[in-house]
Amino acid sequence: MTYFQAFIIAIIEGLTEFLPVSSTGHMILASSLMKIQNHQFAETFEIVIQLGAILAVLFLYIKRFFVGINIYIKLFVAFLPTGFIGLLAYKTIKLYLFNPYVVSISLIAGGLVLIFLDKWSSTKESEYKEVEDISYLNAAKIGLFQCISMIPGVSRSAATIFGGIFSGFNRQQAAEFSFLLAIPTMFAASGYDLLKEKDNIHSNDISILFFGALIAFVVAFFAVKAFVNFLNKYGFKHFGYYRIILGVLFLIYALITGLELTA
Repeated sequence: MTYFQAFIIAIIEGLTEFLPVSSTGHMILASSLMKIQNHQFAETFEIVIQLGAILAVLFLYIKRFFVGINIYIKLFVAFLPTGFIGLLAYKTIKLYLFNPYVVSISLIAGGLVLIFLDKWSSTKESEYKEVEDISYLNAAKIGLFQCISMIPGVSRSAATIFGGIFSGFNRQQAAEFSFLLAIPTMFAASGYDLLKEKDNIHSNDISILFFGALIAFVVAFFAVKAFVNFLNKYGFKHFGYYRIILGVLFLIYALITGLELTA
């Protein structure tokens, strides 16, 4: 992987990590288009640079973690289903589902769900005064929804926002809880991947990983603020339309060009 390729993928990660459009899906599609040869390192890079984007959220929402221990407990409860299922399914998911065909179909299906979610949530009021007031049961439900996002193209953000609204949040609270839940989830995913692939990462790879994480941090910092403003003003439907169009176009491209399932 070249620094230019790393730069492009890191920008994509920073822009899409917290949008309901699937950052992993976009990075897989970008890697396929740029014909990156080292698929194993590309997949590790795509996961690790998410740390940069997560640090941007930690920086933006740092005050939330000083209001009390309650938010830590709720996030831990929400993380448990993903941590458990992810540990069991990690190898299978990475081996069979990280390809442009799965991503394209997931983008289309997720787009339809977002259009439905936009109509369903437009007038929905929150059952909670603050994000940390959510019950333990509903926090666990959001964690179960997050498990669906292990399928590339589904979008962790979309899945957890949907789960949050289903569990009693309004749009903004669901987005905020999704941002916060990303912190333990992606730290765990990135750390686990680094541990598994440490013997395959060389000195030059480390510099590329740091470079990508830095770019993702800067881009995500501004993308999170823009997303909240956009969500309050326009809702989810435009993200749904975008997902469907992108999914259809890339599925056609993959079929015409004969992209391999391992791309």
